[in-house]
Amino acid sequence: MSVIEIKNLTKNYGKSRGILDVNLNVEQGEIFGFIGPNGAGKSTTIRTLLGLIYPGEGSATIFGKSCIEHPEVKKEVGYLPSEVFYYDNMKVIDLLKYSASFYKKDCTKRINELAEIMNLDLKKKIDDLSFGNKKKVGIVQGLLHEPKLIILDEPTSGLDPLMQQKFFELIEQESKKGATVFFSSHILSEVQRMCSRVAFIKEGRIIKLEKMSTLQENNYKRISIDAKSGIPKEYFNISGVSSLEIEGNSAKFIFKGNVNPVMKKIADIELNNISIEEPDLEEIFMHYYAKED
Repeated sequence: MSVIEIKNLTKNYGKSRGILDVNLNVEQGEIFGFIGPNGAGKSTTIRTLLGLIYPGEGSATIFGKSCIEHPEVKKEVGYLPSEVFYYDNMKVIDLLKYSASFYKKDCTKRINELAEIMNLDLKKKIDDLSFGNKKKVGIVQGLLHEPKLIILDEPTSGLDPLMQQKFFELIEQESKKGATVFFSSHILSEVQRMCSRVAFIKEGRIIKLEKMSTLQENNYKRISIDAKSGIPKEYFNISGVSSLEIEGNSAKFIFKGNVNPVMKKIADIELNNISIEEPDLEEIFMHYYAKED
C-alpha cells in the first residue's frame, strides 16, 4: 500500500517558483528521502500534501485520502516543519500536553520518554529556549502520539551533532516499530544514512528517483591536487572525470565511479597536497543529472 501518493502535483506562485508535475509514491514502512537545494520545492510539496496550501493541479493523498477533503487523516501523521514557532509564554510541558489533547489519548509517558532522549527540559518557557531546543520541542511534538506516518522537513537544522545522532537513532526506532518516514533534507549524507529510496527535486521538478544502493554505486568525489610541477590537461582524459579545472600546478575535478584508476594516475604525480571530498548537492545536480536539465 502507498502511504503517500502524489500525482502530477503542481503549485504555482506566479513569478515565484513552486512545484510542477510532481509524482512519487512512498510505501508502507519505508524511509523515503526527499532531497534538493534550499528553495527547490521540498516544503511546498509537503505543505500541499498536508493540505496546508491548496494545489493548482494534481492530487496528493495520505493513506488513500486527501488531507483537504479528509482532515481527520492528519491524526495519523507526525509533522516537523523546517521552522518551528510557538507561543512564547507557554512552558514546554504545557505546549506538549495541549498538542496531545488533539489525539484524545494519554501521551504523558511518551512525552517524558522523548524529552529524556532529546535532553529537553519540560519545565522551561518556550521563549527561554534556543533555536536548537525549540527544534527538540518540535520533534517531541511530532512523535508524541506515535504516528503511523512521520513527515520531517529539514529536521536536523539547529541540532548539535550529538542531538542529530540521537534524533537519527530515534527515527530508526520508529521505523522498526512500523512507522513510514518521509524525510526532506538538503544534506545528502543524512539521506544516505537513513533512506532506502530518494527523490531529487530541483527547481520544482522531480529530476530523479533512485534506490539508495544505486546512488551509492554512482558515488561522486571532488578531488583537488596540488603538484610540484605543471599538470597537462590531457593527463586526466579518463572515464569518470568531469569539470576539470587546471591552474598552474593545481587541478580539481569531479570523479564518478571506481576511484582506483584515477588514483593510479595521481600516483605518478609528485604532489604537495591532495584532498578528496564529497561534493555538495549543487555539484551532484550539475554533473550527475546534467542530462535531465
